[in-house]
Amino acid sequence: MSRIAARFEALKARGRKALIPYITAGDPEPGNTVPLMHEMVAAGADIIELGVPFSDPMADGPVIQQACERALKHRVSLRKVLEMVREFRRDNIETPVVLMGYLNPVEIMGYETLAEEAARAGVDGVLTVDLPPEESAELAGALKRHGVDPIFLLAPTSHEARIRSVSEVAAGFVYYVSLKGVTGAATLDVEAVAQKLALIRRQTDLPVGVGFGISDAEAAARVSRIADAVVVGSALVKRIAAHADDPATGRREVAQVLAGMRRAMDQANTTPA
Repeated sequence: MSRIAARFEALKARGRKALIPYITAGDPEPGNTVPLMHEMVAAGADIIELGVPFSDPMADGPVIQQACERALKHRVSLRKVLEMVREFRRDNIETPVVLMGYLNPVEIMGYETLAEEAARAGVDGVLTVDLPPEESAELAGALKRHGVDPIFLLAPTSHEARIRSVSEVAAGFVYYVSLKGVTGAATLDVEAVAQKLALIRRQTDLPVGVGFGISDAEAAARVSRIADAVVVGSALVKRIAAHADDPATGRREVAQVLAGMRRAMDQANTTPA
């Protein structure tokens, strides 16, 4: 059983939902990332999603685009992100880590090399935003051979055939993008999300995480009632950006946001809807 599957199983046994924070590796500078990862775990993170900086993050809004720019000024590459995961693993061998990024750096490194190096570093899953499931066999196969879960996105526009395609190759969990548009968008419709999750669950037994549009504890709690995991990104990256000259303060604010979400999610799942 993968570390991601084990984490979801343990949470389910306790009646809890996963809290998955996203940060861009190397933002605002490389030395901030590993301490921030540890602080997020202490605040209640169950799985960490670590963004690999890319020069053209087309699925991301301005907040994460700017985070990528800050990281790339320090030449944070895919290999440097793997080094960060190795450093994190010196003190934490339990919390799953998922890399989220784009296909170009993966193709440059090579599928087999990435899978081998990711497994060696302690990466548990890889989500490649711009790789459709129909074209993923080679990368997904390499990842699975090395015990790394290939994770895929589904969207409000995903039809049943696409959901089936994802369910056939995905492992770990499925990431449902709750809104049309880019990261940082607003107007989360929880009822519409619930309807789509019902459709997805008819096609896969994997846990389903929901992200995009979750900016505060109330939204996290509402989504946690219907999803297996809540993914939060832009709301955290904004705090990091606001304190780019004082990363320690940024880390504290990120931890405070996550701790509030953790409390709200736990309360939402132990009280009647």
